[in-house]
This record gives sequence, C-alpha cells and structure tokens, in this order.
Amino acid sequence: MIRILLVEPMNLLRGALAATLSLEEDFTVVAELGCLHEAPAMARAVPPDVAIINVGLLAGDGLRLFTTLTAEQPGCVTLVLAGPDAPAQLRRALDFPVQGVVGVQAAPSDLIRGIRQLAQGERVIDADLVVAMVAAPRSPLSERELDVLSVAASGMPAADVAATLHLTAGTVRNYISVILRKTGARNRLEAIRVAEGAGWLRESRT
Repeated sequence: MIRILLVEPMNLLRGALAATLSLEEDFTVVAELGCLHEAPAMARAVPPDVAIINVGLLAGDGLRLFTTLTAEQPGCVTLVLAGPDAPAQLRRALDFPVQGVVGVQAAPSDLIRGIRQLAQGERVIDADLVVAMVAAPRSPLSERELDVLSVAASGMPAADVAATLHLTAGTVRNYISVILRKTGARNRLEAIRVAEGAGWLRESRT
C-alpha cells in the first residue's frame, strides 16, 4: 500500500485529487492538508511514502517546513504539482529534494502512474513543464535588487526598506532606479507587479 500525504491549498482541487487517488486499491491518502504547517507533525503520526505538494507552497516559511519534512521522513519521496505559469517557482523547488514534477493539467492517469513510479524509486518529470521552465526568462535582477524589491513589496516606504536591509535611503533609491530600468517599469508598484507576475520575488526578510 502506498501512503500519500496531499498538500494542496485549493479546497476543490484537493478534494478531487484525494477522491481520485482513493479509488486506487494500492493507494491510501493518509492526510489532506491545505498548507505545510501541519505536514511534519502529520507525517510523524503516519509516515507517508509519497508527499504531493503544490509548488506554490514551497516558498518562504514553506521551504523551512518542507526541509523539516524531508529530513524527518527520508523514506518519503516528493511529487510537486505545478502549472505552466509558475516556471520560477518550479525552478526554485528543484533546488530541493524533489523527485517528481507533474503538471496540474495532467490527466489523472498520469498522476497515478507517476506516484507508482516514484514509489518504485524512479524519477518523474513532466516534459511540458520543463520546456516552459527553460523557455521562461530568468530574472534580470541581482540578489540584492531582489532583496530590495521583496521588502518594498510589503508596502514599506524607502526609509523603512533601508532600515530593514541596513542600507542608506539613497542606496535604496539607487537600487529602485536600477530595478525600474531593468524591468522596464515606470514606478515601484509596476516593478513589483512585473516581478510578482514572473515569479521572481521571494518572501521578504523582515
């Protein structure tokens, strides 16, 4: 029996996936969660063989929780669900111990087959998602520029952004000017929208 931990924020999709997977005689869904906060504790109670996690959850605090989950459950493999519109998120996720990637638009039979392959020690990679990830433009912003824009995305004025990142207000203004030029944005809000839409922003370090 393959024990499955399902972590998907969309209630309707999570319910549909759980119902579909439960129809398989060799599958048992041990938990259905909307976020990763309960995942480590749930996995300790009922160790899963496969964790299915939405790629959008693998950011910020979610990455810490995911690291805890994988460290505590070395026998559990991870399958990430991702859409073609989230190449940057997928690229970040693949820097971590992820053994499989399946698109949210895949047929149920593809997901079921992928779970069985993972349980047998094989890797599962959705070719269409990989093509979308490779074709997507990488961020033109440096790590420090991303730091500035990520903190600015919280709505802080330049002076507070500077204090948070231990920079001068003038340095932050210089970074913002460079960010506007690189993104082609007319102002800070537009630059944030561009970066968010492309998946370049990470959680701010406040």
